[in-house]
Amino acid sequence: METEVRDKEARKLKKAKIHLMRTPEFAMWSGIMMIGKTELSDDMPTACTNGRDEIYGREFVASLTDKELAFVVLHENLHKAFKHLTTWRKLFDEDARLCNMACDYVINLLLVNMDPAEAHISMPRKDGKVYGLLDRRFAKMNTKQVFDILKQEKEEGGGGGGDNFDDHDWDGAKDIPEEQKKELERDIDQGLRQGLIAAKRAGVGAGDMEREIGNLLTPKVDWREALREFVTSICSAKDASSWRRVNRRFLSSDIYMPTLVGERVGKIVVAIDTSGSINGDVITRFLSEVKAIADTVHPEKIDLLYWDHVVAGHEEYDDGNMSTLTESTKPRGGGGTDPRSVMNYINNRNMQPECVVILTDGEIDDWGTEWSAPVLWVVKNTRTIIAPMGKSIHIEE
Repeated sequence: METEVRDKEARKLKKAKIHLMRTPEFAMWSGIMMIGKTELSDDMPTACTNGRDEIYGREFVASLTDKELAFVVLHENLHKAFKHLTTWRKLFDEDARLCNMACDYVINLLLVNMDPAEAHISMPRKDGKVYGLLDRRFAKMNTKQVFDILKQEKEEGGGGGGDNFDDHDWDGAKDIPEEQKKELERDIDQGLRQGLIAAKRAGVGAGDMEREIGNLLTPKVDWREALREFVTSICSAKDASSWRRVNRRFLSSDIYMPTLVGERVGKIVVAIDTSGSINGDVITRFLSEVKAIADTVHPEKIDLLYWDHVVAGHEEYDDGNMSTLTESTKPRGGGGTDPRSVMNYINNRNMQPECVVILTDGEIDDWGTEWSAPVLWVVKNTRTIIAPMGKSIHIEE
């Protein structure tokens, strides 16, 4: 009999996850729900996550309706998607209770707004009342903003009411090995990208939640720093020298020096979309940053491509003319937007770059699937546009 009960609770939890994954309104979170382990425990009073794995108390699962359990499952997975237990560690160290509350206020309000009629999910009830933290004044705020308000109210001797209906395993999150943390971050980003694609295929996901996911995938960072980090992380520093090939940088001074080899930086492709709102000023700012990065990583060559629906221009820069890149370049093109033209151009010519950096307005129907090198999409657009592969960053005015 005990085994049947335990199996019943396991089936109930599994059913809740499957239902959410198959419901179009929640398709955007399906990839996140596949990350980590999901366990039932006799010792867990409610539910808990360390940012990767989920644990649900058996009695807690048994006490919830199907819609309430679905809400709790999404709640735990949004903690994972938002990377709460790593992003807000400093807030937790400052005031653990307020940090936990702030995280839950953000998530619960998002979930309630996803399904206001409670067709699929509903906040847990206790003694006929909503059990959990919900306050509509925190609409469109992040955890830090909510935390600051709660902290001020606490200092003024008020606020601080309400209870979390789950636990947050901050110690468990901290104990995840560094390599696994990096893998987890990649898995979460990939899960979010898959979720966006699934939601769009299902005809849902527009509006606040799509923007929310976009913000998770493209945090507010300086695009120049992000561009530099991308190129330098892929184009690893050279670590040995050889006389097999003379270093051309010193030939003009009649000095013969060995070329550094080992993890040698090869070719970089820089491709600029000339079909939309990429004007001359933006191109100059972008190429100035590319040139500054090239001065650091010293690529063997930069292939600069201008494209719209085809590659309209191809310029080559190496040690001899790299310094003139921003002054001598001549943008070409102006109609259509198809980055597959760049992908095919690279593949058909067997160019084999270390990486591809693409400046675009992001108004793209097909991003291509056969890129032969890591791709960074530098998007100049007022909308939060995320490429389905590679990494996306945004240029802001």
